[in-house]
Amino acid sequence: MNAMTDALTKPAAAMTLQLLQKQDYARWDAFVDACPDATFFHKAGWQTIIERVYGHKTWFYYVEQDGRIIGILPLAQMKSRLFGHWLGSLPFCVLGGVVATDDAARPLLDAAADKLARELNVGHLEYRNLVPAHLDDPKWMRKDLYVTFRKEISADDEANLNAIPRKQRAMVRKGIKLGLTAEIDQGVDRFFTCYSTSVHRLGTPVFPKSYFKVIKEVFGEACEIRVIVQKEGERTNLIAAVMSFYFRDEVLPYYGGGMPAAREVAGNDYMYWNLMQAAAARGVKIFDFGRSKLGTGAFDFKKNWGFSPTPLEYEYKLYAAPSLPDNNPLNPKYQLFIKMWKKMPIGLANFLGPYIVRSLG
Repeated sequence: MNAMTDALTKPAAAMTLQLLQKQDYARWDAFVDACPDATFFHKAGWQTIIERVYGHKTWFYYVEQDGRIIGILPLAQMKSRLFGHWLGSLPFCVLGGVVATDDAARPLLDAAADKLARELNVGHLEYRNLVPAHLDDPKWMRKDLYVTFRKEISADDEANLNAIPRKQRAMVRKGIKLGLTAEIDQGVDRFFTCYSTSVHRLGTPVFPKSYFKVIKEVFGEACEIRVIVQKEGERTNLIAAVMSFYFRDEVLPYYGGGMPAAREVAGNDYMYWNLMQAAAARGVKIFDFGRSKLGTGAFDFKKNWGFSPTPLEYEYKLYAAPSLPDNNPLNPKYQLFIKMWKKMPIGLANFLGPYIVRSLG
């Protein structure tokens, strides 16, 4: 029997389920980089961030065959009296869920998540998918709340500018005319000032500054902090800032915010245009405006740029919980809290906020 016949008749190696260890981060990330369905939010670094900043327990499962990773599922446990007890892929990330290069790995990862959810006695299990994974399974439910905005961009600035609807394009030109410019920061201080000011204005609890420091530390050059300023003589006015992630041929502005002056000078409009220009110059092909809730100002802002919304397929499997979770600012029961938070001094809000958001995910 020759070597070719031996290869054809040799049974396939068994698939084994493993838990990610730090020494295997590079292997995991190599799989993420190569797997077409994987996203930046499947990166191993999120395990470090979630555990170090918030102290949540994580289980990053992978399936291995013949020494190769063929499927992954990152999971983290969230547990609080205010917002319940759940297991998800992946808290603090807009996407997650199972990704695999071999469909045979998927049921092993689903079974591992189901077993863990039962052992932990969570209220529900949540997958944050771009496309549905369990359409034909009645045990899994869906919730239409979030959309994402993704669009191809050109290497030609003029083509990208002309693709923006007229009214929004006028806002971009306003920012250019008023002399706004961008600076790249390696630290998070100016970014955090803009971000915390913005979310306080919306009545939303802020993430701790340490969270952004660790994100920058973990992801390095794949995480960019772009700060928009306006110079008046020798004075430099802080206008807006955005933290973006670069992954393959995509850029994703993930966290951003503006100072009160940003509205007057079209600071946010200029910021995203400036990021688009810089990304295009790097050869980026996809501008991912990120997740927004239906019926919000962020949704309208992104739509005004000519981006079309694509529903995010978030799936839920109930265990101890009687119904789907509803922990979002659109829930009427949080409206009084939001009004009170807006009136709170920003220093106090920045102190208290991290204790709340650590349990939201």
